[in-house]
Amino acid sequence: MIIVHHLENSRSQRVLWLLEELGLPYEVQHYARAKTMAAPAELRRIHPLGKSPIIQDGENTIAETGAIIEYLVEKADGRLGAPGDRQSVLRYRYFLHYAEGSVMTNLLMTMVVGMVPLLGKPIQKKLAPLVKVHLDFIEAELGKRPWFAGQEFTAADVMMSFPLEFAAARMDGLKGRPNTKAWLEKIHARPAYQAALERGGPYDFA
Repeated sequence: MIIVHHLENSRSQRVLWLLEELGLPYEVQHYARAKTMAAPAELRRIHPLGKSPIIQDGENTIAETGAIIEYLVEKADGRLGAPGDRQSVLRYRYFLHYAEGSVMTNLLMTMVVGMVPLLGKPIQKKLAPLVKVHLDFIEAELGKRPWFAGQEFTAADVMMSFPLEFAAARMDGLKGRPNTKAWLEKIHARPAYQAALERGGPYDFA
């Protein structure tokens, strides 16, 4: 049985969602954030970095959302993995890594510096064009096809969910971006997404 070490209002919601989409059995160990919003110290007993998401599957302990997503797709015999044609494969691979490697980094940096007294707001304004470039790029991509990799829903869409939910909730990033907004509404309507919310508990970004 897969055990998901799930931190409230975090990236680990994507792991629960993918498990529901794949129909893999799992259990959830729930963790609450500290007042500082940091992950609790108990997670370090599971993995030295003490960050969620973490899954345990038999002897395997796996951290990092992207690595977990790839592990689960492989465990499910490739379901929701890369599509058949070459261009879709390349897009799948790209967005699977782009979600955390580029767009989420810029979103978090913008939010964090905005919390710094005095100097934070001017720096945030300088970072805003970088975020806009990413969100405009995503909007354009979703204008070309229904899902990030191509014509079919894949794990790349699962990976891209949190950055766009974060952008919508924390910085009104979907204003004037109808393709992205429609995509977000589409994933939120999926039965597996709703089932994952029930298993995961409160989630401020849905």
